[in-house]
Amino acid sequence: MVRLLQMLAIALVAMLPASSSLAYQDQISNLTAPDLARGQKFFVAHCAVCHGIGGTGGRGPSLTQPELRRAANNQALFRIIQTGIEGTEMPGAWQMTDREIWQLAGYVRSLGRTTIVKLPGDPAKGKELFEAKGRCQACHIVNGRGGVIGPDLTNIGAQRSPAYLRESLIDPSAQVPEGYLVVTAVTRDGQRVTGNRVNEDSFTIQLRGSLNSFYSFRKLDLIELKKEFGVSTMPGYRDSLSNSELDDLVAYLAGLRGDK
Repeated sequence: MVRLLQMLAIALVAMLPASSSLAYQDQISNLTAPDLARGQKFFVAHCAVCHGIGGTGGRGPSLTQPELRRAANNQALFRIIQTGIEGTEMPGAWQMTDREIWQLAGYVRSLGRTTIVKLPGDPAKGKELFEAKGRCQACHIVNGRGGVIGPDLTNIGAQRSPAYLRESLIDPSAQVPEGYLVVTAVTRDGQRVTGNRVNEDSFTIQLRGSLNSFYSFRKLDLIELKKEFGVSTMPGYRDSLSNSELDDLVAYLAGLRGDK
């Protein structure tokens, strides 16, 4: 009898990895519209208090982006929802079934992609404008090509609405991306550098200037460190591009959704 019980226990333990691994198999691609609607209800009930209605952010970070820092793939997102994040205010969803967690995960993923809409511009002409004389490509990467002074635009069409894109072209300082900061550093020997902050700690700061030049300073060596929040070094194109050219450029940018 004892031997039989031992054999049953071994068999049950051997079954656990296979059964638990099924829960982690990505189910998001198979979710239906009703599944996502149910996921939205779970989000409003359990997540919106920290992440905001629609995932726009609050006490918790914004979830309206294609790539989440802590969830590189859908399985990682499932585990975060299921078990929470240790050392943070993010709790685990112990009260939810695996199916419900996948519905919630599917809704969270849907927040990171804007709806595709028909636009008046010509994307092909917009691409020509983007690349012409290095107007935009000198500062922005698209699919691995371009400069790194400004934000990577490979997924910008999935992240931002056409209205946001147009406003950014006309008045770049109106909506400066989170984490983007213009800094001017002046050294004791009179060197003045203005660029975008790449990294900073208590003792040093690193900047990227024009022509992709990189600078690293010890703060003790600086006599001035000016940080300009809500400022962009990008030029506005209100006067240099016609309305039809702006339409074309917006149409091109809106089509950048991470597809090669």
